Amino acid sequence: MDENSLEVTTAFRAMLDASALCQRVKRDKVESSSILKTDRTPVTIADYGSQALICKAIREKFPDDRIVAEEDATELRKPKNSKILEQVTRYVNHYTPHSSSADICSWIDFSVHCVQERFWTLDPIDGTKGFLRGDQYAIALALIENGIVQLGLLACPNLYVNQDQPDGKKGCLFFTLKGKGAFQIEMEGGRRQVLSVSKIENPREASFTESVEPDHADHLIHQKIAQRLNISKPPLRMDSQAKYGIVARGEATLYLRVPSPSDPDYREKIWDHAAGTLIAEEAGGKVTDILGRPLDFSYGIKLEGNRGVLVTNGILHHTILSALEMR
Repeated sequence: MDENSLEVTTAFRAMLDASALCQRVKRDKVESSSILKTDRTPVTIADYGSQALICKAIREKFPDDRIVAEEDATELRKPKNSKILEQVTRYVNHYTPHSSSADICSWIDFSVHCVQERFWTLDPIDGTKGFLRGDQYAIALALIENGIVQLGLLACPNLYVNQDQPDGKKGCLFFTLKGKGAFQIEMEGGRRQVLSVSKIENPREASFTESVEPDHADHLIHQKIAQRLNISKPPLRMDSQAKYGIVARGEATLYLRVPSPSDPDYREKIWDHAAGTLIAEEAGGKVTDILGRPLDFSYGIKLEGNRGVLVTNGILHHTILSALEMR
């Protein structure tokens, strides 16, 4: 597979359309129209629209491929949510004119929750709460073959392009192919740069990133690890897999995700990590769970064989793992 492969060109086009839809929803300020799922997490018009566009694009070009995506249209089809479905339909029609609500629900429901030798995994909006707040979110898409991520894309429409200008130009698309490096592409203008993790060797000089939501990770343990390693910089808290991107481009030295004590047996979903894992690794970083085991995407929709996540520049990986052993 190379950049001219049908998988890549299809994924790129779909991701750009989905990103544009999400930003359109934000500009129109209708993101407050959301549905609470059974786990009490929100799903928005943008989540549904993004998934519909990407699933449609993949299924048209690769009808035999499974798509393991986060959402389904069960709630959206209920009469009480008819207004939200109308809004989803209106936004999707900007990119696929004359599509009916029934069409769009069927595209969303291309998603399955079982894997095969080759499948795609999609999070149409990773960091929905960040999206609702106007902070960071990502659209995450990966192609997995025999448990190995082969292609990863992260669209981060609200992420600053230059870490030295956080209030400047925004919109990054992180892209990687297995064995071929990782890149950041500016959504506006298309400027491309090769990604490379930081070369920091001394933990005291390191910086780390973590989730905004305290129920997603154990912030207290993270703080203790930082103190143990004499990391003085405060954590950069950020929603979504954008955290993988900022490690890959050297802005942060590590990303730590120790399971929250409120749910110590929690297992991560594959769509929350597949694309980011390959991007960080191809930029020269290292990704394991907090016990040092590689992330295994062959189990199903959850990383059943792993616990937590650790992403580093590679140089400090063993040092961080050793500090985690003492927690």
